[in-house]
Order: sequence, then structure tokens, then C-alpha cells
Amino acid sequence: MAPLEIIGAGFGRTGTDSLRTALNMLGYKTHHMKSFGEDLSLDPDDFYHAYLHRDEANWEKMYENYNAAVDWPTTSFYKELYAKYPDAKVILTVRDADSWYTSMLNTLAHRSHAPPKGDVDPTKNPRFKFQRMASTVCMNGLTSKPDEFDDKERMKKIFLDHNEEVKRLIPADKLLVFELENGWEKLCSFLGKEIPDVPYPHINTTAQHQEYVKKMLSRQQGGKPNN
Repeated sequence: MAPLEIIGAGFGRTGTDSLRTALNMLGYKTHHMKSFGEDLSLDPDDFYHAYLHRDEANWEKMYENYNAAVDWPTTSFYKELYAKYPDAKVILTVRDADSWYTSMLNTLAHRSHAPPKGDVDPTKNPRFKFQRMASTVCMNGLTSKPDEFDDKERMKKIFLDHNEEVKRLIPADKLLVFELENGWEKLCSFLGKEIPDVPYPHINTTAQHQEYVKKMLSRQQGGKPNN
């Protein structure tokens, strides 16, 4: 299905899952971190190795079943993907830096992306492969380093600096800076799509995210989630 038509450049916890849902409602097939728990043909190692060796990444293979991609790991590759797909449109999801940091602390930071300890063979443990990838690509590994992520002002600066970098590097006519409350009108105007006759999706609250991660990791292990 590649090439990518839409590249998401916004950090996680900025409405990326709501955006994914909205894009799918508009007819796109959208990659997101959640896709690793839903599409078991995806190999986290492809994204892990692409992060370490970007000049060797096979972007077409990695995104072969998708024509849009948002959230991590895509955010970490937005420059390389835009160079590969210069006709793509880029969407930068943003929110207030303080509320973003709080949301990160309650979801992605420290817990979800800390690789399991012990003698684990990553070639035989899908959960390890996923968590190794996630703990590496999300903010260059900072989300799994409590001593560093707990520096609120530094993390907020990284978040804001990233947003400014995207605005600086992506041509204005190819970039949409998007907040969750902007809804359908701004998104559909940018994409040239008709506005759906349903409310813009608002999903993946902190509680929903925590429950989803539990189920996703259980599925990767071939088991059933604990209630």
C-alpha cells in the first residue's frame, strides 16, 4: 500500500490515536504504535534496526500495508520518511507542554517501554522485541530512563524544540499543525476530504491506554489478559 501519503511528526500523547482513527475513517490505512498489537505481521525489529541504521532501512517493506503513519516509531523517522516520500503531507499534532508531560508520566514513561529484565532471547520473545524497539525509539530512549525523564523542564524543552524543528524543516504547504480540538474541519481542509457527519474521535485516555497496553502485551505473548 505504500508509498506513505501522510506522515505524522507529533510525539505520542498529543492525540495521535484519535488522529489515526480519524484518518482511517477518511479511508486511509494508518500505522501507529498500537499497530504492533493489532497487525502481527509487523516486526518491531525492522523499526529497531531502522532507528540504529537509517541508511539501511527498507521503508517500503516496513510500511507496506499502510499509506499513512502517525505516533512513534514514525515520529522518530519523519525526516527520513519525508525525504523518501516528498509528496506526502505531514501532520504535527501538538498540545500544551505541561499537560503533555503529565500524560506521558501516567502512560508511556518508565513503565510501558522498559524492556523486561533477565536472560531473554529477543528472537523468541515478541514482547521483548516490541519493548526493546519502543524503549529505543521513543524520545531517543528517554521515556525508559526515569532519572532523566523526571526532569520535567528538560522534557518539555525537548518536546517544544521538536515541534519547532518540524515547523522549520517541512514546507508550510505540506504541513498541518494540529490540535485535538481543531477537529474535522481543519484536518479535512488540509487533506481535501469531505467532513464526515460524525463527531471527531476523542479516544485513548490515560486509563484506556493503560488497559490497551496490558492486552496488547498479553496478545504478543500468546496469552490472555489478566482482569
